[in-house]
Amino acid sequence: MSKPRLEIRNVSRQFDVSMAADNVSLSLQSGQVTCLLGPSGCGKSTTLRIVAGVERQDSGEIYVDGGLVCDGTRSLPPEDRNIGMMFQDFALFPHLSVLENVAFGLSGAKSARKIRAQEMLGRVDLAGYSAKMPHELSGGEQQRVALARAVAPRPKIMLLDEPFSGLDDRLRDGVRDETLRVLREDGAAVLMVTHDPSEAMKMADEIALMRGGQIVQKGAPYTIYNSPTDRDAAAFFSDINVMTCKVKSSLAQTPFGKFFAPGHPDGTILDIVIRPQHIRIDFDRAGQGPTPSDAMGQAASANVHRARFLGQNSLVDFKLRDGPFLTASIPSVFLPKAGTPFWLLAPRKHCYVFPRLA
Repeated sequence: MSKPRLEIRNVSRQFDVSMAADNVSLSLQSGQVTCLLGPSGCGKSTTLRIVAGVERQDSGEIYVDGGLVCDGTRSLPPEDRNIGMMFQDFALFPHLSVLENVAFGLSGAKSARKIRAQEMLGRVDLAGYSAKMPHELSGGEQQRVALARAVAPRPKIMLLDEPFSGLDDRLRDGVRDETLRVLREDGAAVLMVTHDPSEAMKMADEIALMRGGQIVQKGAPYTIYNSPTDRDAAAFFSDINVMTCKVKSSLAQTPFGKFFAPGHPDGTILDIVIRPQHIRIDFDRAGQGPTPSDAMGQAASANVHRARFLGQNSLVDFKLRDGPFLTASIPSVFLPKAGTPFWLLAPRKHCYVFPRLA
């Protein structure tokens, strides 16, 4: 594999007693989209600002194409890093036309800058908008102008700081897809910040989940969603059901049968986690009672507590006969009445076993 386009090695930054970035390491190849994902205050924006050169790290190094751009003592200025940036507020110059905005960061002769700016407007489907002013554009059009301006200098690295969060749902998917298309065509390494897990999974080749200034899990969207490292990681991507149980002889007893818990001493309290969309109603075994545990788990008796229609799906709260309340997400054509009895299944492959959080 070739040298990484962007490499972040053991970068740390402390503010007062808080570690905004704590030993963060990442590596991005050309054309790769990596997303820093996490709640507000987790360190993702600080990491992005350090890469951009507008924030200094306390320790660690950042390399572009194998060349050092900053460490704890030296730092190239932002304008010398060949890094493009897009932000939530678009940051267009209100007194410049669309064409002048796109050409602003370009160097060379005026005619060459104009040709490149017009080319970029064509790539984002705004070829006829050169003379318009920013206030004459919709939010989605302004975002595409910002994209054209950021990509026009052909940066090796593109940093995206929640650039789509200001758009309404109707516009967001289209602008997001257009942005990805243009960036992938240019082969830039893209480092993106978001707090929205669905956006991260739609856009990223790799997700780095951050918490307390640290990367707690890193991987492809499918992997990080389906193999969470802990209960908090699972809960960040979706609602979860949690069943608390104790270990006895390396087994954890739940209403859905016994789960293997090797390495946990007797008496250890565990959380068995399953997402609502993975709870299944066992219509085939209805009324037949519990069955031996297998890959689908043991059927558990439950009664409907409440059902809510949400359009594409319904959320049904169940009260287990010998256990907690659980929520299932099921097709919206099914909306059972409160008190209706069912047998539920929790497939083993969709259940996660974690030590109980303190």
